[in-house]
Amino acid sequence: MMYQFPGKYPLKWTALTLLILLGLTACRGTGTSAQNRGGRNDINNLSVDGSSTVFPISEAMAEEFMKANPGVRVTIGISGSGGGFKKFCQGEIDISNASRAIDVNERELCEKNGIEYIEVPIALDGISLVVHPDNDFVQCLTVEELKRIWEPAAEGKIVQWNQIRSTFPNRPLRLFGPGTDSGTHDYFTAALVGQEQQSRGDYTASEDDNIIVQGVAADTEGLGFFGYAYYQENQSKLKLVEIDSGKGCIAPSPDTIADNSYQPFSRPEFIYINKSQADRPDVKAFVDFHLNPEHQYLISEVGYVPLPESVMTVVRNRYQEGKVGSIFKSGSTVDINLHEALNLEN
Repeated sequence: MMYQFPGKYPLKWTALTLLILLGLTACRGTGTSAQNRGGRNDINNLSVDGSSTVFPISEAMAEEFMKANPGVRVTIGISGSGGGFKKFCQGEIDISNASRAIDVNERELCEKNGIEYIEVPIALDGISLVVHPDNDFVQCLTVEELKRIWEPAAEGKIVQWNQIRSTFPNRPLRLFGPGTDSGTHDYFTAALVGQEQQSRGDYTASEDDNIIVQGVAADTEGLGFFGYAYYQENQSKLKLVEIDSGKGCIAPSPDTIADNSYQPFSRPEFIYINKSQADRPDVKAFVDFHLNPEHQYLISEVGYVPLPESVMTVVRNRYQEGKVGSIFKSGSTVDINLHEALNLEN
């Protein structure tokens, strides 16, 4: 399958694509653990897996990084945040991409397997709700309306648009969203119903956000959600829905995501580094590349929002000091100010 990713860095059948595909095949075939690598043949094979939301950032960083470091190969997979953490906590990969913080069960799995990790926020995102461009009746939805649509009790019952609001037409409601291995799904359900993984199951689910884009773009009755960058890349095919959390209708944008006014769907994006691999030259160089101020433009180019420099300074210091564990004790980043959370730890 060929994927199209946001911004300047579409994933085509280039050398990078072949590296990614060959790397994934090799990982599946050998079952080599990142934690147990000892041979020099693997020292410059850096493995990344996890969130499809974070993937465009990793893909852009990897492309530029490998240009500057031709002796290093970066392989990247898309297993969803949950799938990535499972591999990471079993020592199968060096870096896990995540669109949410590591949760309690995943922490326990890492601890059981002796995996210490360094948590590194790398960008900001705003989960975006979209409909078909021909939808002329939905401009804004309240958080309460979204909860009624997506909560488990809605399954098989909330199936028409006019069940959401009486002024909406009596038309079928068809839903599209990330699957249950997705950190976006986890964050979205936690923000709406107060608990991860708690949503209706009768919707078209995919760990590939491009499939969700295609579904909504082809369905005039559709409603879907995914990371902001995927809307940015496909805005000619989609219509953005504003969100009212009690302070009026607000659309996601670089400004509303950065100032945390797009609530409850503004959130940080992460990479997690296996502490035992953090001093490997290739791993260290790749993480340093992510955190270098000169490379933050790549985050904007693929449709996400760079962290403010005041936050990046704390993140860099935390990484350089090798601090392990998560700053999010509950495992949730909903309604948490990243700057305040980082400063509270220090």
